[in-house]
Amino acid sequence: MQTPTWFYKKSHSVALLLWPVSQLYRLTVLGRRMAYSIGLKKIHRLPVPVIVVGNITVGGTGKTPLVIWLAEQCKSLGYKPGIILRGYKGESQEWPQLVTPESDPALVGDEAVVIARRTNCPVCADPDRPNAARTLIENGDVDLIISDDGLQHYALARDIEIMVIDGARRYGNGMLLPAGPLREHRKRASHADLVVTNGTVGVGEYGLRQKATTTVNLVTGERRPLSFWRYVLVHAVAGLGNPQRYFRILEEAGVEVIRHPFEDHHDYTSSDLDFSDENPIMMTEKDAVKCVDFADDSYWYLELDIDLDNNFADAVTRALRFTNKGPVNG
Repeated sequence: MQTPTWFYKKSHSVALLLWPVSQLYRLTVLGRRMAYSIGLKKIHRLPVPVIVVGNITVGGTGKTPLVIWLAEQCKSLGYKPGIILRGYKGESQEWPQLVTPESDPALVGDEAVVIARRTNCPVCADPDRPNAARTLIENGDVDLIISDDGLQHYALARDIEIMVIDGARRYGNGMLLPAGPLREHRKRASHADLVVTNGTVGVGEYGLRQKATTTVNLVTGERRPLSFWRYVLVHAVAGLGNPQRYFRILEEAGVEVIRHPFEDHHDYTSSDLDFSDENPIMMTEKDAVKCVDFADDSYWYLELDIDLDNNFADAVTRALRFTNKGPVNG
């Protein structure tokens, strides 16, 4: 879903109306965490390092690009990482699902396919993350696990927690669901090992900046620099939790944009993108994996990468050394 605008406004009437429900949600979250902490629910510990990347707000913050970056960083340190995720919106009737670049996003989820394509790492989707991790360890040459969006999945023990924050929207109105964007109380951030901020950086946080330099044609695979599209009118398509950030990236590059926001993880059909003109369609990579079957050569996607503060790589290396599990080169 796209997050409601009133999640980011103080004292909005809808938020105040839903505040009592958010307190019930807060008690549920606290009770669940306590059940794990006192042993009523089992925590699964693995023999390899586990890095969990997540956030405490709904909506996009940049977790998946960070997971892709982490996979490459861990490779450079001598690890053989495997990546697990829920497989959100995947409709498979059987789990776990080993994901390849050719997997059907309708079965395993769009983010799983993007990660498999970009990292060339073993990837496994399963709502049961400990089961996904065991599957990779048993079936692949894996000595480190990266969990995409598993911060609240306490059944999986983790060695390193990395929280990602939207630097512009931060914690919104400070309320928990459904009155605000928070999945957990904002104090939860103090328990994370590393906090990465996509945008304006706060004290003790590491900066993440999304960068886009390349566009790719869905049919031909042709690559063009983003600068090619300067002053070109395009239909910009985004099925994201925060599509406005994507639109701004295009506009700041000088692209003339007709905005088409869709629900996060939207399942596209050809009729969704029938705009009855000759203007090219520019979408996100996450959307593109679901449109290949009906795309023509007017369909392009924007390939996003990230820059991180230079000292963040050092912080990850130190954290991995502290786990005393597996190799760290350098």
